[in-house]
Amino acid sequence: MRRWFILAAGLTAQATTSSFLYGLPFLIPALQADHGLTLTSAGVLISAPLLGLLLALIAWGAAADRFGERNVMTIGLAMTGVFLLASLALPGFVLFGAGLLVAGACSASVNAASGRVVLGWFSARERGLAMGIRQTAQPIGVGIAAATLPLLAEHFGFATAVALPAVLCLLSAVLVWFVVVDPPRRAATTAESASPYAGSRAATLVRLHAASSMLVVPQFVAATFAVTFLVSARDWSPIAAGQLVAVVQVVGAAGRILAGVWSDRAGSRTGPMRIIAVLAVLTMLLWGLGDAVDSWLAVGALVAALIVSVTDNGLGFTATAELAGPFWAGRALGVQNTAQNVAAMAAAPLFGALITGFGYPIALGVAAVFPAVGAVLTPVAGESAARVDAVEVEVRP
Repeated sequence: MRRWFILAAGLTAQATTSSFLYGLPFLIPALQADHGLTLTSAGVLISAPLLGLLLALIAWGAAADRFGERNVMTIGLAMTGVFLLASLALPGFVLFGAGLLVAGACSASVNAASGRVVLGWFSARERGLAMGIRQTAQPIGVGIAAATLPLLAEHFGFATAVALPAVLCLLSAVLVWFVVVDPPRRAATTAESASPYAGSRAATLVRLHAASSMLVVPQFVAATFAVTFLVSARDWSPIAAGQLVAVVQVVGAAGRILAGVWSDRAGSRTGPMRIIAVLAVLTMLLWGLGDAVDSWLAVGALVAALIVSVTDNGLGFTATAELAGPFWAGRALGVQNTAQNVAAMAAAPLFGALITGFGYPIALGVAAVFPAVGAVLTPVAGESAARVDAVEVEVRP
């Protein structure tokens, strides 16, 4: 039973950092209306935390491998909350963006360490379910942000909206300190301590990281521009658009759990992952088609994209942890998250510029190319061969 409480604490920690990292796009209309930023400029600003995350993920993963998950998550959450609040006192958007970057770097601690906790406390037969539950943290965090940040920005101002996730991170740091217990560890053998990126699993891990980064693009295009699309192209109010996205995030969270259970029963993480990639291609194309013909299909496909594009994430993380083994899981998850956040960080300004220059249909057609490439790269056969080695050395507390 204890491992489920630990999982719940890790989920809460990840949800609070996600409300900050991935919730800022819901403030783009406020940045445009109240501060006069262009869509491209706002996209660059809200990408600053993702750049910080990107720069720090592998280092935090190595820290989790060495010093344990509880210490890393507690310190990282506390620093995220402090630096995010401090950034609000900085003058000008350049310094504010720098503060967001540092806070994003601190939040990277949770991404690597909370995934490592799941590897340590759950066996392979239930790890897909556990990691699927853990991965619901992102849509839950995005849902919280969608439901609250536009409302707070409209009634109390931009700074108040940004302060909410900062306070949540500080509260989560306290929760993690009192609830999380590091899984038991044993000394690694020479073979187990060797890097999985230098052995037989290297090619499979690299393909997995590449495929996962491709699949992040439709996820972040949908999440970043959902509210903006509904407001500018469909004449919705920011609050109504935020509420729709919040509700859809709940469905997306359930989808991650179902995908995890599916992978447990199938005995494969990458098989379901490839099917989801194909579905992501279809949702992007239908969203663009719906906008091109000015049809209700655009909103329906956007909703489908918000759901489908998030369901594969837990599968990639679980496969990474299993392939890397318990003694390299933190660093491997850091690499996995780094690859994904390279794509996520580039998505906002790139597709903001494409939408501004060519409109949604063309931009969404380009977005559909990425999951198509991801489907091809997903190492279904490679996982079956390489995962055996990882399972043989896993910790089973």
